[in-house]
Amino acid sequence: MKLSFFGIALISVSALISCKTTHSADPPKANIKEVVTNAEVTLVDVRIPEQYAAGTAKTAINIPLAEIQNNIETLKGKKVVVFCNKGVQADQAMEILKKNGVEAYDGTSWKNVKGIQDEADKK
Repeated sequence: MKLSFFGIALISVSALISCKTTHSADPPKANIKEVVTNAEVTLVDVRIPEQYAAGTAKTAINIPLAEIQNNIETLKGKKVVVFCNKGVQADQAMEILKKNGVEAYDGTSWKNVKGIQDEADKK
């Protein structure tokens, strides 16, 4: 029995559809603007103290990336937004915090977080 191109295509599509597994969707990503402007969120600048002193977001505390692991207990139970200069150290801090059960959000850079705060202040 010969199958036409259409028949083969139909069988292939049917096979693909039947093999499709359903995965639970990842939870929706939080709106970082809402998180940053939430008064209950702890903003953590993970840059070195000299960079932090030169400029940071309002209300941010400084916990350098090298000290994040040692500060896990003080951050547990809090919503935390981490940020640095360009986001590289923030990504590393996110990994450490999430592995240790801290609810953490990536603010990327201090200029991004400060910009969100400044925008919210204008409203």
